[in-house]
Amino acid sequence: FQDAGAEKRDDWVKITSSDGYSFLVKRSVAAISGTLKNMLSEDSSFREAIANTCPISERAAVVEKVCEYMSFKAYYEGPGSKEVVDVNEFTERIPPEVALELLLAADYLEGVFDSCI
Repeated sequence: FQDAGAEKRDDWVKITSSDGYSFLVKRSVAAISGTLKNMLSEDSSFREAIANTCPISERAAVVEKVCEYMSFKAYYEGPGSKEVVDVNEFTERIPPEVALELLLAADYLEGVFDSCI
């Protein structure tokens, strides 16, 4: 038997880009971003919380890297993670042409790339 609160924390949310692409991530992964966490808060009446969808005003290539990093961070900093991986392993996969946009998105999303900067 699993309580409804735990089930809600483990459900999926949709993150959409400005050019119409959608990315599904676990709610716990999206919550790594302070902005997304607030948008999805059950205590709020934000449209994003009701629809489980968060629009990000960036193109898909940037939103994809944001989602990839949030997943990376959740996996390697999560409970039970025993493997230590240098953040440089992730940052080496960032194409130079999206780096500036990614920094701007990270600033908006609060806390996503704190350990990279």
